[in-house]
This record gives sequence, C-alpha cells and structure tokens, in this order.
Amino acid sequence: MAKLKKAQRKLLIQIAEYCVSGGAYFWSGYLIFFIADKGLHWSLWWAKLAANVVGWIVNYTLQRFWVFNNKGLAGHQTQVTVRYAIITLVDFVLDYLIVAGLKSIGITPYLGQFASAGFFTVWNYLWYRFWVFPVKFSKKARLHTVRLAHRPHGHAAYRRA
Repeated sequence: MAKLKKAQRKLLIQIAEYCVSGGAYFWSGYLIFFIADKGLHWSLWWAKLAANVVGWIVNYTLQRFWVFNNKGLAGHQTQVTVRYAIITLVDFVLDYLIVAGLKSIGITPYLGQFASAGFFTVWNYLWYRFWVFPVKFSKKARLHTVRLAHRPHGHAAYRRA
C-alpha cells in the first residue's frame, strides 16, 4: 500500500475525529432521549428536542475546538456560531421528520435515530467542513465582520455592510 500524503493523512484523521465526536453527540443525545421518553414519558417532540440540545452542546464543542480547530476561526466566532445554529435548526427539523416518519410506519424511534444518524454523518461533515468551520473565510466574510466590529456610528460607507 502506498504511503499517504500528508494532506490525505490529515483528512483521514479529521474524518476519524469527526466520527468520534459524532458518536459522542449521538450517544449523549440517545441517553437523554431514553430518559425523557421512558423515564419522564415526554412526547417524541420534547424528548428529541431535549436530546438534541445536549447533543448540540457536546457536538459544537468537539467540532469547533477539536475536529475543525484552526487559527483562522478565532476571529469569526460569531459567524461560526450563527452558521452552526442555522445548520443545527435545519438538522433538527429533518431529524424529527425522519424519526417521526419512520415511527409512523412502525419503526421505533430508537432504531429511527440510527437511520437518521447515518444520513447526518455525511450531510453534516460536508456542511461543517466547507461552510460552518471552513479552513478560510472568504475576504468578503472577513470584511463584513471587520466592518460590523469597527463601524463608526452614522458613517455612510459602513451602512451597506
């Protein structure tokens, strides 16, 4: 087998870290779902919401500061967080629809979450790598952030940002 190039090895390590952090998200959320569903007898909506909130906290922390950690993100914490929140809300709706849809045809939500997780493993990696936690933000995004952070009050040149 040929030696992997440095970039290929780095990508494979990132994917492995992504899978580990995704597992932490999944299993922490799965535990909370079980407690909310079986222990507290919450509806599917509230049990999934509680599970996802815990999972989101675990996931964001691991993705941002371990898997996709790079110096270029330091000056874009607000953008990164907003982007993560946007994709997370989209994910929640899709996840709920997948799990509820499977439940409606007789598949338990406990199995439905595995099916959903399979979809989101690929879906989120692509969103996280290229949009939420990109290696480099575009100049336009950087300039917009700088303008917002340093906008003099009332200065017309900065109102269009």
